[in-house]
Amino acid sequence: MEFPATRAVMGALEARGYAGCARFVGGCVRNTLLGQPIDDIDIATTLTPDQVTEALEAAGIKVVPTGVDHGTVTAISEGRPFEITTLRRDVSTDGRRAVVAFTQNWEEDAVRRDFRLNALYCDAEGRVYDPTGEGVADAKAGRIVFVGDAMTRIREDYLRILRFFRFQAWYGKGDADPAALAACKALKGMLSGRAAERTQKELLKLLAAPDPRASLRLMAATSVLSSVLPQVKALTRFENLVSIESEHFFEIDAELRLASLLPDDAKVAQDTAERLRLSNALKDRLIAAAGREPRVVSWMSPRETRRAVYRLGGRVFADRVMLAWAASNRPAAATQWRALIPLAETWTPPAFPLTGEDVVSAGVPRGPLVGQVLREIEDWWIDLDFLDDRMAAAERLKAVAQGMAF
Repeated sequence: MEFPATRAVMGALEARGYAGCARFVGGCVRNTLLGQPIDDIDIATTLTPDQVTEALEAAGIKVVPTGVDHGTVTAISEGRPFEITTLRRDVSTDGRRAVVAFTQNWEEDAVRRDFRLNALYCDAEGRVYDPTGEGVADAKAGRIVFVGDAMTRIREDYLRILRFFRFQAWYGKGDADPAALAACKALKGMLSGRAAERTQKELLKLLAAPDPRASLRLMAATSVLSSVLPQVKALTRFENLVSIESEHFFEIDAELRLASLLPDDAKVAQDTAERLRLSNALKDRLIAAAGREPRVVSWMSPRETRRAVYRLGGRVFADRVMLAWAASNRPAAATQWRALIPLAETWTPPAFPLTGEDVVSAGVPRGPLVGQVLREIEDWWIDLDFLDDRMAAAERLKAVAQGMAF
């Protein structure tokens, strides 16, 4: 609120309207009350999108029309985005898209929001407004409660089911709200066919919570998890991975947590990634993490570890170590598992000293046989723990080439 960029935006809006015509809303208010970091700054206003645009441009602030039909524009002030939305009420909704009408009524705007702790507003002077009368108390108590009737809120947007479990993971304390759980369970079937991009976004945000285990258990108990990820058969490996990350001070890795929920089956990983429309990079990571060869075990020697890192790459090897560690039932082996990670992160595999041209020069005719010979020499080189002797590799190549019939 004190940043010049923020004051510039609020000042521009109030100059076009009146004092108090714009208020901070949602997560930035909630997190400020809780003393938690703020990612995005959202602003609600009685001004129409045209009036907002006019006010910002008059103040020399860049405007991006990110969702004008739904009353939203984005201001870019000193390089920072501010999403500004006109107060609105739902006219109709199909559980995916809503037809809205603009309003001047703050209570009407609050009623269409998802949870009471998100229906909080704060003006430029720091006064907090709580139209539901329970939002501030919910935030402080860790209660995730829908605004009004839970079934109605979910029917407005079925992905609010996933949002409920995400917010429960991030902000919930104690038992989950029974009415919310019952509504999520009753309407879980409507999650099928929802926008894949929004589904994966909610899922990854949920998995990025410091400890989402209780929330995932609730999802499993209500069959919401099977509606979103039908491939999940058990939570044991996932729960163990969260424990390992916490106890051994690893960074939270939502993508690896997703991998831990899936079976070690590359086809399942690929199907899941395509159904959720994950990025190519994440799809490749899930598929690689699901591989079974070479086998990763806690008692691997440094030599065996180097061989696996060379074959897989450091990132894939580290992923497989974490997943195998989480799947193991040998707590006493934690030190062994932990020791495998630094080598994967710090060891740089050497370059194989021979090329296809070297093979041709040794007398092997161009064609598929060149690759076959290279692979044979490379296997020999790896078995010798990446022998740092190009001359020895060349002699090996010479012996192999002389022993082959062309």
